[in-house]
Amino acid sequence: QVQLVESGGGAVQPGGSLRLSCAASGIATKYMSVGWYRQTPWKQRDLIATINFAGDDADYVDAVKGRFTISRVNANDMVNMVYLQMDRLESGDTAVYYCNTDPATDSFWGQGTQVTVSS
Repeated sequence: QVQLVESGGGAVQPGGSLRLSCAASGIATKYMSVGWYRQTPWKQRDLIATINFAGDDADYVDAVKGRFTISRVNANDMVNMVYLQMDRLESGDTAVYYCNTDPATDSFWGQGTQVTVSS
């Protein structure tokens, strides 16, 4: 059974950093690209960073490029970790952050983790 669980969100001041974690369980996730998505109440859920199954190719939307870094560790066949290091955070980064496969699988959406950037 595939499950993706996000953690690591919180409140931080502008310019600060956070590291989000995604525990992706289920052997299928080891062979799939995984992305980080974010959503605010006034916008749809958007893909902002993605990494391939091997962890050696990543891509970012322009809004986070140069500030966010996605990485992954395929620890074993059952659990894989995908991280999002977020530096130089801005108020516009305030959102609920989710991880999912890329492209997203509807049944894999978790609860997400809230990131609030405010002074």
